[in-house]
Amino acid sequence: MKEYKDDVEAADDFGVKVKLLKKELSKVIVGQDEVIDALLTSIFSNGHCLLVGVPGLAKTLLVNTMSEVLGLSFSRIQFTPDLMPSDIIGSEILDDSRHFKFVKGPIFANIILADEINRTPPKTQSALLEAMQERIVTAAGHRYKLEAPFFVLATQNPIEQEGTYPLPEAQLDRFMFNIWVDYPSFEEEVAIVKQTTSTAQVKLEHIMSAEEILYFQQLVRKVPVPDGVVDFAVKLANATRPGKDYSPDITNEFVNWGAGPRASQYLVLGAKCHALLRGKYAPDNEDVRAVAKNVLRHRIVRNYKAEAEGISTESIIESLMKIASS
Repeated sequence: MKEYKDDVEAADDFGVKVKLLKKELSKVIVGQDEVIDALLTSIFSNGHCLLVGVPGLAKTLLVNTMSEVLGLSFSRIQFTPDLMPSDIIGSEILDDSRHFKFVKGPIFANIILADEINRTPPKTQSALLEAMQERIVTAAGHRYKLEAPFFVLATQNPIEQEGTYPLPEAQLDRFMFNIWVDYPSFEEEVAIVKQTTSTAQVKLEHIMSAEEILYFQQLVRKVPVPDGVVDFAVKLANATRPGKDYSPDITNEFVNWGAGPRASQYLVLGAKCHALLRGKYAPDNEDVRAVAKNVLRHRIVRNYKAEAEGISTESIIESLMKIASS
């Protein structure tokens, strides 16, 4: 790995590397620039991601391509109603010498693609909880450390409600970002069709090593944050909580549950990484705003009145950002 004389040089090189990374991804993924930015912000902030969108929007392909370009080991787990925790973590088998041997499951990789995570029962979903938070797996009375870097990138389809098990709030809270993947524009769809219906083969280059990713994750944490930006992030997270002295009217009227302290942490971490990705050496309130929807979207639980009146979580977050700024 390249040696840097100071953090400023490392930050500049980080920007260059990320541009190369996006260029490689664009060979396979057409458009989805905001999704790619959010995914990179999450990875370099050492957080996990939940990608939500209708089938066929290249969610799985994006994660697969990302792991290839980053040169990391990759496991895909297809979540189904009959999937057991041992199918994820691994299990003990009796070997030839009649001793029990632990066979590692697919969770022992750098990038885990948890495909259609809401299709499996809570018992299996919770097997991911310890791995996501502690980066440790417990099996047969032994604890196994997962190799760094470790990311869980989960996908779920919002429209297929039949046969799905909604993710518990405790697990949703462990995802740094909830990224909404939208339909491509007309021009992007034309490019997708042309690219995917020809015989062209794409060769991807490795842009970063695991060692560099770990280094840049530490670099993101070193980014200085002005007190005013921290205050804004905490004020925004606080504004989502109903029934408090400082709760705004819109929260009391339309929100059942607000975001916990983890939201404030992720707002600041996400803002640091977002600033570095934009070539800045310190974040401002705009960087907090840029990551706010992805951080808060899955941490705000609307009440019946909000659903009945068609008030979306996004519109509540927009209003709260204006209130927190004032």
